[in-house]
Amino acid sequence: MYRFLIGFLFILISTHQIIGQELNCQVVVNDERAQTSDRQVFRDMEQAFARFMNDRKWTNDNYLPDERIDCNMAITIESMPAIGFYNATVQIQSSRPVYNTSYSSLIFNFADRDWQIEYVESTPLDFGDNVFTSNLTSMLAFYAYIIIGLDNDTFEEFGGEEQFKKALDIVNLAQQSDRPGWQAFQSNRNRYWLSENLTNQDLRLIRKGLYTYHRLAMDQFETKQDESRVLIVSVLKDIEAANRNIPNSILKISFFDAKKNELAKIFETGNPATKREAYNILVNLDPSNTEKYRSIIGN
Repeated sequence: MYRFLIGFLFILISTHQIIGQELNCQVVVNDERAQTSDRQVFRDMEQAFARFMNDRKWTNDNYLPDERIDCNMAITIESMPAIGFYNATVQIQSSRPVYNTSYSSLIFNFADRDWQIEYVESTPLDFGDNVFTSNLTSMLAFYAYIIIGLDNDTFEEFGGEEQFKKALDIVNLAQQSDRPGWQAFQSNRNRYWLSENLTNQDLRLIRKGLYTYHRLAMDQFETKQDESRVLIVSVLKDIEAANRNIPNSILKISFFDAKKNELAKIFETGNPATKREAYNILVNLDPSNTEKYRSIIGN
């Protein structure tokens, strides 16, 4: 029996090491605005981009199939300046399961309006951590690291440190190109600022809040709802403090872009004083969604 158990553990560990990959990324390309009769290139894009994200090993950690991070990229082709050249906008999302439930909590919901890529059907997608190979693979790799880093932050306090440093390295290398999205002066809601915010000490409370929100509150919510709501209010207070350091950071905006619906639902019930406190903080931090948060004090 002992030998059988050792053999089983060896197989399990070996399988775990072989599987490895971190992402389960779905890619959809909307080509309605593209002025071309060749639509097959966009189906090829979907498959090639998904393979790049899913088949590559991004970290030294090993993931079982049900541990892979669910994410998606919705790419809208806006124009084709020339054959093989594309301007696009992209919505990137990722989520993680909530312990002991069938619910998945949205972690990342980010719109990138600065995609400029060259792509020729069936061309291999090359990428190296220490060299700028192409704008396309730099952007894909950047978001792979951001997605993994944010997921890690929800399971361990500041667990995404290594991935965010790699994303910042990509930004620094990509700045040698003339492509939009990598420079500080081009926009306050681009890849540069997302990476900067995730490594900025003045915004560290927001990253700390990702762990408290998900691991300590959401993962316990089924059995400790009132306590979990109090913890989430403490996260909102920390975001308030970070917002005083750097008002309206893209990291704060990104948090509420992902969490606004969930937060409104969480605080629709519970202790009236906690509900009112949450509402006041939410409308202060995220005023554009005040109408959504009214359900908190309307019940």
